[in-house]
Amino acid sequence: MAWEEELFSFLDDVESRAEAAYAAEREIELADRRRAEYLQVTLASRLTASVGAEVTLGVRGVGQLPGTLRRVAADWLLLRGAGADWAVRHAALTSVAGASPRSVPEIAWSPLARLGLGSVLRRLSDGGERCVFHAVDGGRTDGVPRRVGADFVEVGVGERERVVLVPFGTLAAVQSRT
Repeated sequence: MAWEEELFSFLDDVESRAEAAYAAEREIELADRRRAEYLQVTLASRLTASVGAEVTLGVRGVGQLPGTLRRVAADWLLLRGAGADWAVRHAALTSVAGASPRSVPEIAWSPLARLGLGSVLRRLSDGGERCVFHAVDGGRTDGVPRRVGADFVEVGVGERERVVLVPFGTLAAVQSRT
């Protein structure tokens, strides 16, 4: 073998090793970028991509809720279950099964997604609909939402419509009949 052939063979080998080292380094860099990008994904953005899907929610104080995800906002979601609609606070979620692997960034959300839990409760109040207010500690308040404050809902309970104030911070979910 001529010295030129040996030199070219040696250079080809060095070039192959350099390409392999670059590819390995590039894969590590891409994996780091994927991890960094995924840090921007929120639970709400994953749930938004799951609207229309059949999911099962784990909810503190309530348990497992299967149903169709109907709407998602920044801090609550609407689930259509068997015989009931559920407005569930994100803070009360313990798990979500059946969610889409995709996400929808907040900038692409509908303006309705910016409505808070108070908006849902005001709508229920306007309709005079009897609801069950489930607390994160497992407690329940059955009644009709009357008025909605900044951080609580006033509920008329019983035949004499005794007024009970339910703070939003204690709510896990609100169940209304469909």
